Amino acid sequence: MTQTSVPPAGPRGMSAEIRVPTLGESVSEATVAKWLKKAGDAVKADEPLVELETDKVTLEVNAGAAGVLEEIAAQQGSKVNAGALLGSIRPGNGVAASPASSAPVFSAMPPRPVPAAPPALTPPPPVPPPQDNAPAAAPPLSPGVRKMVGDNNLDPASIPATGKGGRITSGDIADYLNAPKAAPAPEPAQIPAAPDGPRPRAGLEQRVRMTRLRQRIAGRLKEAQNTAAMLTTFNEVDMSHLMNLRKIHGEKFEKRHGVKLGYMSFFVKAVIQALKSCPAVNGEIDGEDLVYKNYYDIGVAVGTPQGLVVPVLRDADRLAFAGIERGIGDLALRAREGRLTLPELTGGTFTITNGGIYGSLMSTPILNPPQSGILGMHKVQERPMVAGGQVVARPMMYLALSYDHRIIDGREAVSFLVKVKEVIEDPQRLMLEI
Repeated sequence: MTQTSVPPAGPRGMSAEIRVPTLGESVSEATVAKWLKKAGDAVKADEPLVELETDKVTLEVNAGAAGVLEEIAAQQGSKVNAGALLGSIRPGNGVAASPASSAPVFSAMPPRPVPAAPPALTPPPPVPPPQDNAPAAAPPLSPGVRKMVGDNNLDPASIPATGKGGRITSGDIADYLNAPKAAPAPEPAQIPAAPDGPRPRAGLEQRVRMTRLRQRIAGRLKEAQNTAAMLTTFNEVDMSHLMNLRKIHGEKFEKRHGVKLGYMSFFVKAVIQALKSCPAVNGEIDGEDLVYKNYYDIGVAVGTPQGLVVPVLRDADRLAFAGIERGIGDLALRAREGRLTLPELTGGTFTITNGGIYGSLMSTPILNPPQSGILGMHKVQERPMVAGGQVVARPMMYLALSYDHRIIDGREAVSFLVKVKEVIEDPQRLMLEI
């Protein structure tokens, strides 16, 4: 969770305002998730006051000065923009009100008597405009228009008129005939009637409002399906050599670098080599332009209690195995603790997701817009394979590459996946970059 300390800006009398801090690039709105203090509570400088939930991260807004939380201007669940007023802090110690009084602790003056409101005057009923019982006559049709109306059995009243004086032109009829017709409404009997009253088993259900992060995830996934020409190609990789390499050198690697040697660093390295061979997979579509990126910021999908997030490992091509493992471990830990910053969640060029840690054997990952490719890793499982004319058990993993067919051709997608397979099955290629 990101903490933001707001300085006491914009005094209101002797009070210091609490305002929404700058939310970050491409984030303009937040939701007040939870107030950690209530009105009248004493607060210390830099003490957390309220949690704000954005599309990407949760922010803690801290007190800019010590005092008493005088008022809460934005209640829990409210949507606020950057700079909006959340509340105010006044100097004081938060002395509780006396038992004899039920007034809140921040009431400084007794309430003023409210003068009685004058009796409301009933306005006279509006005078209806004069009605003309005869409907207004429609402008006459020209002979050519009249013929088109008759030939097509049209109702002139249903045709939008653009001619002078509200006349229907031949162009109006052509537009009307060429306009897409709405699909016919289904028969009433085909539409199930919505049940009246409460849901029949509401007592056994739990209704929870979607968090902004979950709404953002849903929106981006649907955006990917609606905008990209998404296609998925598959392959499988023999993990024998990679597993043996980890078995032989894993312990020494951990002692030297202080981090375990996992699969992910090998796949990040393999993906980067494949991206260099197939630049389109590392590109994106920007309007009518194709943007090919000569840098490799690899997103790694991480499951958290709040939902799936994709922190980005910057310049992964410049990192050694230990740097990749250390970077991914740090990002994953802070993702689960809600401490990622907005820059760490934006700007990736390609994404890797590993459903195998949950036991997934095969899946079709969805693109992470505006990226054009995402690699899905899966569970390693022994399967019978033919090697040297004999059937042997091999630890195999299915790989899935989902890609945007608008920028990536099938040949490039298959070549990319074959490159990843070759490198993983022969890890020495990583050292030689071949």
